[in-house]
Amino acid sequence: MDIVTGEIYHVYTKSIAEFVVFNTDADFLRIKELFQYYEIEKHLVSFSKFKKRNMQQSEKSMIDKEKLVQIICYCPMPTHIHLILKQLKDKGITEFMRRVLDSYTRYFNIKHNRKGPLWEGRFKKVIVESDEQLLHLTRYVHLNPVTAYIVNNPADWQWSSYQEYLSGKEDGICKYKDILDIKPDVYKKFVEDRISYQRELAKIKNSMLD
Repeated sequence: MDIVTGEIYHVYTKSIAEFVVFNTDADFLRIKELFQYYEIEKHLVSFSKFKKRNMQQSEKSMIDKEKLVQIICYCPMPTHIHLILKQLKDKGITEFMRRVLDSYTRYFNIKHNRKGPLWEGRFKKVIVESDEQLLHLTRYVHLNPVTAYIVNNPADWQWSSYQEYLSGKEDGICKYKDILDIKPDVYKKFVEDRISYQRELAKIKNSMLD
């Protein structure tokens, strides 16, 4: 099914054979920078020049640029990536994902002196059909590092958009205020009250797959 412009999707991709593709802080920072860089349809500066600016300066310089997607939520994990994206241009999500994943593969392969693909086929996507579903989906995405027992609190995972939601400011990568009414204190409770439950669900799911 084609991805519809104007609609919101949960986009998910994972590495081949659950290979750890994000090993260091530099790797996680790289993928976050790629998210921000490649959401723009056309660029006046190269990625290397973009990297030399800090994130806030880059954001200010890109406000009026035409975008392929609107990034609503994100969470890279050691072996996979979760994103919630609104498609703004026809084939925008497909092009955005192609650029991000290809660029990160080149970076990773050069860094580790390897060749070949890094990602398991085409990314998966699921359309988001209501604001309620979207809100619950952001919680699921932000709780991924906790569910995987990487951290005990989602706020301790600096690579997701959770801290952006808690700040109440749109000065990061995500733009969600035109879609979701997020009150940071209420959202924090909404997410963190679900930690034990989501961990239990993951255990049940894993036991059924064994």
